[in-house]
Amino acid sequence: MTVRITEIRERTCPIASPIRNAYIDFSKMTASLVAVVTNVIRDGKKVVGYGFNSNGRYGQGGLIRERFAGRVLEADPASLQDATGENLDPDRIWAAMMTNEKPGGHGERSVAVGTIDMAVWDAVAKIAGKPLFRLLAERHGREADPRVFVYAAGGYYYPGKDLAALRAEMRGYVERGYTVVKMKIGGESLAEDARRIEAVLAELGRDAQLAVDANGRFDLETAIAYAKMLRAYPLFWYEEAGDPLDYRLQAALAEFYPGPMATGENLFSHQDARNLIRHGGMRSDRDVLQFDCALSYGLCEYQRTLAMLSAHGWSWRRCIPHGGHQMSLMIAAGLGLGGNESYPDIFQPYGGFPDGVRVEGGHVTLPELPGIGFEAKSDLFAEMRALGG
Repeated sequence: MTVRITEIRERTCPIASPIRNAYIDFSKMTASLVAVVTNVIRDGKKVVGYGFNSNGRYGQGGLIRERFAGRVLEADPASLQDATGENLDPDRIWAAMMTNEKPGGHGERSVAVGTIDMAVWDAVAKIAGKPLFRLLAERHGREADPRVFVYAAGGYYYPGKDLAALRAEMRGYVERGYTVVKMKIGGESLAEDARRIEAVLAELGRDAQLAVDANGRFDLETAIAYAKMLRAYPLFWYEEAGDPLDYRLQAALAEFYPGPMATGENLFSHQDARNLIRHGGMRSDRDVLQFDCALSYGLCEYQRTLAMLSAHGWSWRRCIPHGGHQMSLMIAAGLGLGGNESYPDIFQPYGGFPDGVRVEGGHVTLPELPGIGFEAKSDLFAEMRALGG
């Protein structure tokens, strides 16, 4: 039997919320949910791989339906198999999707490709009968570690949200087992953000560390002013101060902020990631890289990014992806990344962990489930099953 993809289905789903960061609000936010249907039968059912794009970038149904899904379905099925002929080859499928695409311009198409790519890897691991993190570890000759560091991302601006509510939110994350929490800055004045930070630090005490995220809001002058304010606090990191492609701004900040900085979630190719390493002044002994495979052409491209980092002397432990989804958890466990973002209360049902998985000491332990394990997250799989059948 020739292993083949028989259908690629997409549905654009709302993940709207009244929250905002320093740059955008999420009142009209959407995401694409994709099902890659194969002709392989496991346990009496067709194997279906699922994927979706991370929050912060809208659903890509148009691109998926008009360009990328069709290229896969039109390709010779034998050309998409792996060398054994018993499974699909994600890299060959990725190459089929990118047929007749010019280089550069890594914008919305990287999200569309990354969404399908997630579903393909889910299907491949299911066909192999293994958790994706085990499959990845085997392919890279590494030891898989199902225990992964996670931090709680929140602290958004919200209508009527005062300091007491912000403190209660952060305390709630600590009570659920997180040891690092993150809040937004840049959506109010510097003085108001300083009050917010001090209120959260007072609430956390020694129970957890705090990271802050400006979501690319600042020009150089403002980024430096914040750096001078923030360096007085024991922060876990200072994230995405300026425009993600302003590498000079990022490099200049190192002169004013000696603590860890984090960025990269809005860089969507290994070439852009390489430019950050070349020109962004990132320090491999302390800074954090947040590239998100679901937004940046998927795991096939993410592995090229990791190879680039190795060539430049960076440890993969410095990577803690954006997005809060199970795909990045699988990559972290399989390839030894430094951890993963988590959204305990927002962007559901797409974030979070399989049912029954709890955060303990700032870590989760992934269960031994085939594929990415979406089927074990009941609220998410209810939506997936409606699409995939």
